[in-house]
Amino acid sequence: MTQKKKRVLSGMRPTGPLHLGNLHGALLNWVEMQATYDCFYFIADWHALTSDYENPGRISAYSLDIIKDWLSVGLTPEKSTLFIQSDIKEHAELFVFFSMITPVPWLERNPTYKDQMVQLNNKDLSTFGFLGYPVLQAADIIMYKANGVPVGVDQVPHVEITREIARRFNYLYGNVFPEPEAILTQTPKILGLDRRKMSKSYDNAIFLTDPADVVRKKVAQMITDPQRARKSDPGNPDVCNVYEFHKLYSDTDTQTRLNKECRNAEIGCVDCKKIMAENLLAELTPIHEKREYYDKRPQLVTEIIEAGCEKATQIARETMREVRNAIGLSR
Repeated sequence: MTQKKKRVLSGMRPTGPLHLGNLHGALLNWVEMQATYDCFYFIADWHALTSDYENPGRISAYSLDIIKDWLSVGLTPEKSTLFIQSDIKEHAELFVFFSMITPVPWLERNPTYKDQMVQLNNKDLSTFGFLGYPVLQAADIIMYKANGVPVGVDQVPHVEITREIARRFNYLYGNVFPEPEAILTQTPKILGLDRRKMSKSYDNAIFLTDPADVVRKKVAQMITDPQRARKSDPGNPDVCNVYEFHKLYSDTDTQTRLNKECRNAEIGCVDCKKIMAENLLAELTPIHEKREYYDKRPQLVTEIIEAGCEKATQIARETMREVRNAIGLSR
């Protein structure tokens, strides 16, 4: 008898185009998980409103673009359920129930909440939606009774709040939900062009949809060893962001050769960047080709989204039936 696959769920906020940080930080792990898990991946468009509520105009367009990027990287509707959060209204209903039982101190101690209040000080984030987004996030995850959530170490507190909410609901109303586990994913070190975290808000990202000439231009702007002023100066690959990209996109022999030549001042940063740019483009070309395929077939993308939303809706409706029965609100 075939053993039932465990279910995982994760999502992305449609606040802009996807970049290499998204690819290596999440997407490649998601693609790999398709072989061993029952995968649910969703566009968290309601979550995008927590910080971009004043300018929501591009959310729908970004949502469609991200789905295309997912398909281009290797997510498939045969192995994953791909859907849009706002199309499943049951998420909002479960969020309401969870908001009734979630203590405010749980939300106020959330380290991401505190960090974002500092980092995004150009926006008014003193809203209930921003404070309570972990509750909506818990509803997203628990709705599908996910066994696990693939996350980086910095996102583990989000999963822990979800576990606490599930535990509290089960204590009050009966055992309805499993407590999802954080599935820690290995993410390589990948910084932006300026050595800060790669982010669209920092204008330092290489996007998955950037054409070849744009990729080459951006790579040429990358900061290398800050102590190396001239080609004749020995460099240190250990502190060079371009060399970190070589670890991802160049073969071992090339890495070894460039490491030696850099330290001995036998190659300059310009030539080193050119080699990396071409190797990066070799990896991006299949993604670009698939993206072009889906750009030319909007109806196919629409059908994939609709099928995913239909499947998610069926599960969500059954979950909410259980929730209402447990609370005693069924009629």
